[in-house]
Amino acid sequence: MYKILCSTGALLGKTKDRDYKLLKDLSQQLTCDGFEFMMYSSWYDEVEALIGRLKEMQLCIPVMHCEKHLGEAISKGEFDEAYRKFDINCHIAREAGAESIVVHLWDGITSDAHFENNINAYSQLKDIADQYGVKIWIENVVCNQEDPMKHWCELYRQFPDIQFVFDTKMASFHSQMELLYEQEYQWLWKDKHIAHYHINDYGGQYKEWDKLRSLPIGQGNIDFDKFFAFINQIGYRGTFTVESTAFDRNGVINIDMLNQQFTFIRNAID
Repeated sequence: MYKILCSTGALLGKTKDRDYKLLKDLSQQLTCDGFEFMMYSSWYDEVEALIGRLKEMQLCIPVMHCEKHLGEAISKGEFDEAYRKFDINCHIAREAGAESIVVHLWDGITSDAHFENNINAYSQLKDIADQYGVKIWIENVVCNQEDPMKHWCELYRQFPDIQFVFDTKMASFHSQMELLYEQEYQWLWKDKHIAHYHINDYGGQYKEWDKLRSLPIGQGNIDFDKFFAFINQIGYRGTFTVESTAFDRNGVINIDMLNQQFTFIRNAID
């Protein structure tokens, strides 16, 4: 049975100081099946307090999103720091009840400029995740040198059991949504290498950096009718995470918009 999750990153903006304690009240207003909990760099000094509060709130968190800057550290060759922080992220994931952790293997301004660093780091990251009993999923993060599908293929050649997260916005940014439907890449879904989907719309053209925002379904250019027809065709019934930014510059959260996203996906699948 599929599950529709809400990214906590869609809810916790800087205007609210990324206050994870708000999740308890917000969770009671949302019609999702659970959450993808996103870690932020500002929380490393309060890890045990964070874990304690998550347990107290008793949220359903099947998936955790690793803190994004780790990918940038790996790209720069700062491996020891990246592994140290990834260990902390996996600890939080296990304690929060998450079965899987989403990773930006490359990130930031450096992005994939030194992809040899990113591909070399994967084995160590997987070993750490395995120690915590957490599955590691690599996202198709945007690139400033090559493209995510090229990097996925290289990772697959070296690590045949690897699993991925397909983000619709990231794919559309690189004009790679259509690749998902092509026979050349059917190994991605036929052999279950895509283990999870991030659902966001994208309102720009190819690599239009100033348009790289997580929009609600229907506010961008992605053909979600075609996407979900494909999802039904291949029989995928795993997890989806809605990432559409729900807070405005004043910190007001659009609960109705998020609930409409969850309803749209349920109707598209059912």
